[in-house]
Amino acid sequence: MNNIVIYSTKPMPELEALLFEIDDADIRTVDINQMKDYAIINPSLIIVENIEAAQNALMTNKFPCPILFIGKARRDFTVRAEGFDFIENIQNKDELIIRVNALLKIKAIKEKLERVSTTDDLTGLHNRKYLQERLEEEISRSRRYGTKLSCILFDLDYFKVVNDMFGYEWGDILLKNIANKLTAMARKEDIVTRYGDEEFLLVLPNTSEDNAFLFGERFRREVEKMEFIPAGEEEAHKVTISAGISTYPCMPDVDEDANTVIRYAEHALYNAKHRGRNKIIQFSQMNLEM
Repeated sequence: MNNIVIYSTKPMPELEALLFEIDDADIRTVDINQMKDYAIINPSLIIVENIEAAQNALMTNKFPCPILFIGKARRDFTVRAEGFDFIENIQNKDELIIRVNALLKIKAIKEKLERVSTTDDLTGLHNRKYLQERLEEEISRSRRYGTKLSCILFDLDYFKVVNDMFGYEWGDILLKNIANKLTAMARKEDIVTRYGDEEFLLVLPNTSEDNAFLFGERFRREVEKMEFIPAGEEEAHKVTISAGISTYPCMPDVDEDANTVIRYAEHALYNAKHRGRNKIIQFSQMNLEM
C-alpha cells in the first residue's frame, strides 16, 4: 500500500479526488505544521502544497521518501529526500498522475535495492551487512538501558558431507529448511541472519545468556529430529547443529562492539565443535573451564 500524504495549509479535496486513480494508495491531507512528525505516518510520497510554509521542516529533516511540490520549480532551497519534483498545475490530471507514479517508482526501486543489498539470495534471511548495522544498534540500546543482548551462532555439523554425497542442490534445500525453521521459532524482535555458508547468527535483544541457551537447546533438538531425505535415498540423513552463545556485556571492563560479541560467539562455537558437535556452548561457561 502506497501511503500518499498531502501536507497543506488548507483542505485539498480536489487533489485527493484526482489521486484516487493511483493504484493501491491511501491518500490523506495533513496540516503542514505537522510535517515535522512525518515519521508517525510513514509516507511513501509527500505532496507539499505551500513550499514557504514547509521550509522549516524541509531544512531540519531528511525524508525517507520522495516529495512533490505544488508550484513553480525552484533552486533556492535544499531538499533532503529520496527524490523530488515540481508540478505547477495540479488540474492537469495526466501530468499529475505521471509525476506521482514516477516518484513512487523511485521509492519502490530504492526499497528493492536496499532489500537486495541486505538479503541472502538463497534463504531470504538478512545478510552480514544488515547484521553488522543492526547489531551495533542493539548493542547501543542495551548499553543505554542496561539490558542483556544475546547472540547465538549456529553451524550445521558435517555440512560438507551433504554436498559431497547428495550434491549442492540438496545442500541448498537443507539450508533453506534450517532457515525456515529458525525463522519460525524466533521472536518478531529477533534478528535472523545467514552468517556464512552453513552458519546462521541469531540476535536476541533483551535476552539473558541462560534464556538464549534454552532457545539454542530447543532449536538443536528440533534440528536433530528433522527428517532430511534426499531424492533416491530410502533413509533420512541425520542432521545436527552446534552453536556458540555470547551475551553483551560479555567481559567486565572491556569496550565491546558488534565484532567483539560475534567473535566471542565464534569462540564458543569452535569449542562446541571440538567437544564432538551437536552441542550448545556458552562463552561465559567456556571461560570458566579454561
